[in-house]
Amino acid sequence: MTAPETIDAALVRLARLHPKSIDLSLGRLEALLDRLGRPQDRLPPVIHIAGTNGKGSTAAFLRAICEASGERVHVYTSPHLVRFNERIRLAGEIVDDARLADAFARVEAANGEDPITFFEATTAAAFLLFAETPAERLILEVGLGGRFDATNLVPAPQVCVITPVSLDHQGFLGDTVEQIAGEKAGIIKPGVPVVVGPQSDGARAVIAEAARRIGAPARVWGEDFRAYPERDRLVYEEESLLWDLPAPSLPGPHQIVNAGVAAAVARVCGLDQEAVREGLRTARWPARLQRLTSGPLAQIAQRGGAELWLDGGHNPAAGEALAASIGQMAGAEDRPLVLVSAFGVNKDAGAFLAFFQGLAARVIAVSFEGGREGMQSAQAVADAARRADIPAQTAAGLEEAVHDALEDYDRPRIAICGSLYLAGAVLALEDGGAVQTTPG
Repeated sequence: MTAPETIDAALVRLARLHPKSIDLSLGRLEALLDRLGRPQDRLPPVIHIAGTNGKGSTAAFLRAICEASGERVHVYTSPHLVRFNERIRLAGEIVDDARLADAFARVEAANGEDPITFFEATTAAAFLLFAETPAERLILEVGLGGRFDATNLVPAPQVCVITPVSLDHQGFLGDTVEQIAGEKAGIIKPGVPVVVGPQSDGARAVIAEAARRIGAPARVWGEDFRAYPERDRLVYEEESLLWDLPAPSLPGPHQIVNAGVAAAVARVCGLDQEAVREGLRTARWPARLQRLTSGPLAQIAQRGGAELWLDGGHNPAAGEALAASIGQMAGAEDRPLVLVSAFGVNKDAGAFLAFFQGLAARVIAVSFEGGREGMQSAQAVADAARRADIPAQTAAGLEEAVHDALEDYDRPRIAICGSLYLAGAVLALEDGGAVQTTPG
């Protein structure tokens, strides 16, 4: 059996242990980690990141900043786009199949047949790998929420981070931004600095109160630091400090926020301006307003003189950020914008697409099989677009959608968006492969 098949088989076995219903708690994982020798107590200094939007981009900036300062950096993110291995970087490199399979086997042996969520089991494997591989830093992204997230068993991070909070995963985290902020604030630890990105008034108040209550020093966007664009550069500012930095390598005005938060975290970690400057210039993060120039879809688009972009944002705040970014692109008035979209069944397609009213010439909704909870039908997404006053149609798949856009518009700008799982499928097409699907 080849190594990739071994990884696939292990993922299937771990998924089999996944409980039929998820009760948000940490008891199962804590017991498993005890049997594994508590690897969470042997990690390098941890930057723990929660939030609704911007977690991945902030982590990408921080990884690049830390590496620019000469550090070996572990990174844990989720979900993956194409292969599960993408979730775990060991000292800068994506984990190889052999080490991942060994960690999975040890987790399975320690857990036995006890129920364990897929994310809990794979986080245990990640902790083993991080504890056993030398590095100077671990950038740890929360999977869901914060308070009961599997990553929240790290006892004493060096710094906690809460990026902008908005509505998402309401079935697990609450129906209001304030409730969701309370769950995100669950990662804050006594005495551990917390860097807080831009928030609504209600969310900021909840996070600030959580920090005050347990004695965590807070550095808050707009109060203790801020960042803003100026002459195609980024300015990072504190009361007695001003850094002139390059514009972030990741496109879009929302990346000013993520870069500014990363700079504030770097300051807490004692990293200097040169490292921040180099990290902002070199950071890479796929499927975040990514220009596609290779692969079958890009080739179709290029033959018709079209631009092709890919973004994995899937909640209303991400829709707002994407619309603002595309609206500021050069040629926005000359190139008709066509969205090729699919959404998970629990996502608000209408709220996402509403930000494109008056900007998008058409939405082409695609039939797509994927995602943990399944996807909305193409017809449902098209109906949501029409309710947002955007003309819409359906297509059987991605290639058909790109062809349709080229038939109806001259040199369009095409943006594939609405789902990280859809984004993963697009990237998998470049290599002729398929996405590794998992339940968490």
